[in-house]
Amino acid sequence: MSGFRFLLLAVALACGASVLADSAAVPAAAPAALDDHGQLKDPQLQTRFERITKELRCLVCQNESIADSNVDLAADLRRQVREMLVAGRSDDAIFKFMTDRYGEFVRFAPPLSAKTALIWGAPFFMLLLGGLIIYRVVRQRSRMPIDE
Repeated sequence: MSGFRFLLLAVALACGASVLADSAAVPAAAPAALDDHGQLKDPQLQTRFERITKELRCLVCQNESIADSNVDLAADLRRQVREMLVAGRSDDAIFKFMTDRYGEFVRFAPPLSAKTALIWGAPFFMLLLGGLIIYRVVRQRSRMPIDE
C-alpha cells in the first residue's frame, strides 16, 4: 500500500510542478500596463491585442471571435493574450501557444499545412472525380446500341 501512496504523491507533485510551470510561463499583466478602462496603454500593443483577439475563435460560441464574445472562457483567453503581450511575446508565439493548447480550431484562419490543404482540397477533388465518373458513364452509354 505504501508503494501506491508514493506513486500518488509523485503524481500530485508532478501536477503541481506543471501548474507552477504554466503560471510562470504567462506572468500576470502588470497593472501599470493597463489604463482605467482595462486597455493596454501602449497603442501598438493595443492594436496587436485587438488583431490577435479577432483572429482567435471563441471555443464556446464557435462563430464569434474572443474579442466579440462575452463568455467567461473568452474573457480568460483575452486576459491571457493581454498578459503574453505585456510579457513581450510575439504574435506567432501567442498563436502557437493557443493552437498547442486548444488545437487549430481556435484560429479562424489556420495556416496552410498538408492537413488544411487536404480539408479544403477534398471537396474540389470529389467534385472533379464525380464529374469524371458521370462523363465516363454517359460516354459508355452513348456507345451502346439502342434496343428497339
